[in-house]
Amino acid sequence: MSDQPVILPSAGAGAGAQPSIVRNTYLLLSIVMAVAAVGAFIGLQMDLAWSIGMWLVFMVVFIGGPFAINAAKNGDTAIWLTFAWAGLVGFLLSPLIAAYLKLPGGPGIVFNALAGTAALFVGLSAYAIVSRRDFSFLGSFLVAGCIVVLLGIVALIFLQIPLLSLAISGLAVLLMSGFILYDTGRMIHDGAANPVYITVSLFGNIVVLFSHLLNLFSFFSGED
Repeated sequence: MSDQPVILPSAGAGAGAQPSIVRNTYLLLSIVMAVAAVGAFIGLQMDLAWSIGMWLVFMVVFIGGPFAINAAKNGDTAIWLTFAWAGLVGFLLSPLIAAYLKLPGGPGIVFNALAGTAALFVGLSAYAIVSRRDFSFLGSFLVAGCIVVLLGIVALIFLQIPLLSLAISGLAVLLMSGFILYDTGRMIHDGAANPVYITVSLFGNIVVLFSHLLNLFSFFSGED
């Protein structure tokens, strides 16, 4: 078994590798999303309660998973770790989804968040692929924005201000939209890009985008 970091055989390095990198990335991402959906379904059937403790466990898994995947030397191991991570993320996110579903008009909130996430991801990805622009210039702005959001979340824990929560979610949606452009551009322009690592990053963007769209749609529905 090869120890090279290239995960899928058809995704070789070089300028001609981009089409296969794009194909393999989106194929892997579709499987990862399906695994996450199964994990969320199982969690919903168990009717787990959302709490600060559950949120902390989710954050540890959500942030720690990519480090474990990046540390994997074997390509097949990285793929299986990605599937396991996605399923666990979906499972641990299910209590939050259940909490919104239990609100008056909850199914509509969840549906709108799902539809909004899908529309943003497809639209931004299509724009990046068709325009073939290099969005690497966004990197420093996105990192700075993430720091602002993290500081805002810490402040929100202590202040509990609804409008602050709304502002954080609005900024997070903009940031994740930027990250989708950034990662898609990296996938297109980096001939040696690893489909698994790009998939992990895009999946993380989608999860964060969805969770904050839930908050926004809940707020504007008057059910927050």
